[in-house]
Amino acid sequence: MKRRMFLTIIIVLLTIASAFVFGAEAEDRAFTSPSIKAQFVLIRAGTFMMGDNIQHQVVIKRPFYMQATEVTQGQWRKIMGNNPSLFKDCGDGCPVENVSWGDVQGFIRRLNQIEGVDKYRLPTEAEWEYACRSGSSAKYSFGDNENDLVDYAWYDKNSNRQTHPVAQKRPNDWGLYDMHGNVSEWCQDWYDDYPTGTATDPKGPPTGQHSVLRGGSWLSSASVVQSAFRSEDYPVVRCNDIGFRLVRSF
Repeated sequence: MKRRMFLTIIIVLLTIASAFVFGAEAEDRAFTSPSIKAQFVLIRAGTFMMGDNIQHQVVIKRPFYMQATEVTQGQWRKIMGNNPSLFKDCGDGCPVENVSWGDVQGFIRRLNQIEGVDKYRLPTEAEWEYACRSGSSAKYSFGDNENDLVDYAWYDKNSNRQTHPVAQKRPNDWGLYDMHGNVSEWCQDWYDDYPTGTATDPKGPPTGQHSVLRGGSWLSSASVVQSAFRSEDYPVVRCNDIGFRLVRSF
């Protein structure tokens, strides 16, 4: 009798522990910034083939949170007190643009200070492509059919030569919006040739002249908004088709 009671107690305790772990894991699948109310999606660790014609294996060992949308004009204004965008008439829900890589670093520093953390940053180029692909090895996160692109992206065929409010198109399988088109997104890395062989959590070269841009924009062709397409520019450049999204480290 005592043994049966003991086993019953153990089973109950294990059930409670399992429910607690599952609940904590489910809660960790999303994060919302308390200051700018930006929603972040948990991107789990994994391995993928990076690049297009010449690919190399990349291991993402550390999970991270990626902002579900591009940083908006309203979010920028809340932190910086201004709006540098050239498409101001688009509204607070549209992506901020006309920001340099250096401007973005200033935004990130201030956001970290406001929230008392050091966790916000730009994604590495590898993190960006891994998150964009969301498990796909095709040209786009949703497959190879270019005709489906209008459902996922604002690009030269449907943008009317301007930005649009974020999250109006379909997200990829990991819940990220506008990874194709709307505005090109700054990454943390300096631009350089890819490494050869398998790379683990690559961060790009220590120095360089150009910063990496990913995703293409409202003025890009279908080939430029593909998951693997790389572009670059000087980190001081400001343009009405360049913005960014944030990553938050654990």
